[in-house]
Amino acid sequence: MARRSSIDLSGRWRAAPASVDDLHLRYPDESVDDSTWERVPVPGHWRSTEAFAHHDGPLVYRTRFDGAAATPEAGERSFLVVEGVMAVADVWLDGTYLGDTSGYVVPHWFEVTDLLRHRAEHLLAMEVAHDPVGTGRTRDLTGALGRSALLGEGHNPGGIWRPVRLHTTGPVRIRHCRLRCTEAGSERATLAVRVVLDCDEPRSVTLRTWVAKVDDAVASGERSAGSGDDALDQAVAVVEREHPLATGENRIEFIVPVPRPELWWPRALGAQPLYDVGVDVLVDDDVSDVHRWRTGLRQVRMDDFVTSVNGEQLFLKGVAVGPTRELLAEATPDEVAADVRLAADAGLDLLRVHGHIARPELYEEADRLGVLLWQDLPIQWALQRQAKSSARRLARHVVDELAHHPSLLVWCAHHEPWGGDPRTWRAGTASTRRRARLRWLAAQALPSWNRTFLDRAVAETLATSDGSRPVLPHSGVWPHLPQLSGSSTHLWAGWRWGRPGDLGRLLRWWPRLGRFVAEFGAQAPGADGGVLDPDGDAAQRWPDLDWRDLSARFALELGPVGRHVPPHQHPSLADWAAAAQAHQAEVVRRHVETLRRLKYRPAGGFAAFALGDPAPGATAALLDHERSPKPAWDAFVAACAPVIAVLDELPEVLRTGDRVALDLHVVSDLRAAVEDLRAEVVVRWHGAAGEPIVRRGWEGAVGPDEVVRVGAVGFVVPEPPAAAAPAAAAPAVLDVEVVLRRGGQVVHRRCAHRTLER
Repeated sequence: MARRSSIDLSGRWRAAPASVDDLHLRYPDESVDDSTWERVPVPGHWRSTEAFAHHDGPLVYRTRFDGAAATPEAGERSFLVVEGVMAVADVWLDGTYLGDTSGYVVPHWFEVTDLLRHRAEHLLAMEVAHDPVGTGRTRDLTGALGRSALLGEGHNPGGIWRPVRLHTTGPVRIRHCRLRCTEAGSERATLAVRVVLDCDEPRSVTLRTWVAKVDDAVASGERSAGSGDDALDQAVAVVEREHPLATGENRIEFIVPVPRPELWWPRALGAQPLYDVGVDVLVDDDVSDVHRWRTGLRQVRMDDFVTSVNGEQLFLKGVAVGPTRELLAEATPDEVAADVRLAADAGLDLLRVHGHIARPELYEEADRLGVLLWQDLPIQWALQRQAKSSARRLARHVVDELAHHPSLLVWCAHHEPWGGDPRTWRAGTASTRRRARLRWLAAQALPSWNRTFLDRAVAETLATSDGSRPVLPHSGVWPHLPQLSGSSTHLWAGWRWGRPGDLGRLLRWWPRLGRFVAEFGAQAPGADGGVLDPDGDAAQRWPDLDWRDLSARFALELGPVGRHVPPHQHPSLADWAAAAQAHQAEVVRRHVETLRRLKYRPAGGFAAFALGDPAPGATAALLDHERSPKPAWDAFVAACAPVIAVLDELPEVLRTGDRVALDLHVVSDLRAAVEDLRAEVVVRWHGAAGEPIVRRGWEGAVGPDEVVRVGAVGFVVPEPPAAAAPAAAAPAVLDVEVVLRRGGQVVHRRCAHRTLER
């Protein structure tokens, strides 16, 4: 029987700057002495090593290994597998050039059968390059790991960030494979399998495909899975077919019917049963190569951004998730999975995997917990034209790698396909920021190579490669000529433009913009803002900090900061941080409440930006880099509760004698009617005793997955009593409290305040 084995070459490799002593020309040569080179981790990032903590590469890497255990026997083939390089590399073995790599998540396979048989000791050498983070056009498909509103400038995640291994197969290996659930119902589900086989010579093989239900204890991680033979014995479906193969690449596609399936559901709709699926390549009854997937059986649709799973409609409450850490390889498996658990515990339905392909642990945890995923490709802002072929190759690869995950709801080909990016709004003169906004408006309205040609090509590749889930060509694009269709929108009301209340006014004027809002929020540092005081002297210099430097290092957008939370209006960094956090909480809450009130008319859901920081920063993330919550996190979770009461906001400017009329809605995402509800609105002067200005209450029920207008609260703003403004110069503050009770228990409470202008 052919030996199917894998030898991990990870460990401490030798590395040196490629520019030293012309190493970029000599590094594959065995005569080069590398004994004094630094030792670096593989997998890892070169900036994790002190000697390269500020280096931007390229670096040359080398490692030696004993090939005796890896030497292929007769009838076997061996491959060097480079699973992930950030971002490009040239690969040499024993002085022989194997090829290059491109795409930080794309594994590259190089056949080394003859090289391993030639000698026992081997030298593997690679030159690895990753440009420092910048804002210009790029060809490197690194997405949010190369440029992001969650990361400042100056970082560099370059390195061999995934394992390098030797893989041995029989004469036929699986070069590519893909699994998709194309149909799922109560009586039958259909799995579509695509296998690309690499054959050494013309021969016939048998493909054996099986499907087995995963035991609940195995799915939850309480018990490990059994052997492949055990799964085959317990299979609910087995398909065997014989196929003649030619030398080289052979593509085979077929379907596997699964009778009486247990359907996978999002956590809000049901359970998450999982199945193991295997493909065995048999040559003369010996196993030449195998592949395994863990999947779920479900069917997803999206109609004008309204999602249904297995025919059940679902309003999506979500949040974007960036890279777990700036140096992604250094995140532990539990840290990656923990972000999914945070979303599930908060009652969210969706994670938008923002601008990157995440570690495998994120997808596995989402499958297990029933959290849906919006998957961005790592294509962000404008790309150079040379990137088109690489982008399409990347699209095919991510379908191969991820299409089997039941949690994956939708593909998005390109995030904000224009040349400018939020970094241009962080600093600079008013005219610089104005030009950036004008470029953005032009990018929305006028055809461009990125949006018109690249995005269409990549989206077409995703659609033809998958076909089992929706595909969006881009996000953040407003309706434009000639179709006036647009995509999901990024509406940063109250931060990059306007005030928080402008979102509701915009959507009343142009409802189509609210079909799916995939980004919104405001920036704030965590805790007391200490991240913006790296030198510890902010108290002496406040507010005259080096804001340009802080903007570049910590991703702070200075234009919006100056409009909404000007530092000079606050006595200290801590006071300013508290004001920024309060503003962030208000923006997030008001966006969520506005969009939930518009559920299905036309809103299909939302994704706030973002869950957590990958590195210390002052970004729009709701959790800092240590996953400590900012005040906006609690506001966001409360606004995403299954049942809430939404009262219209008080006017931004409030004066004595103004007439105020506020509508009250109750929103329920539960799948059953909610009875015995009581909603109450109380308006009073802050600090004043006695009867409130107005108190209104309603009792009743709300149907399943429904929005109900309960009634209205109207009043004329009276003169404030003396107790509301004890000091002559102190402003009077109006408090509005909304309480929703079910069976006497409080299920939702919100308080709002507005200062009276005199």
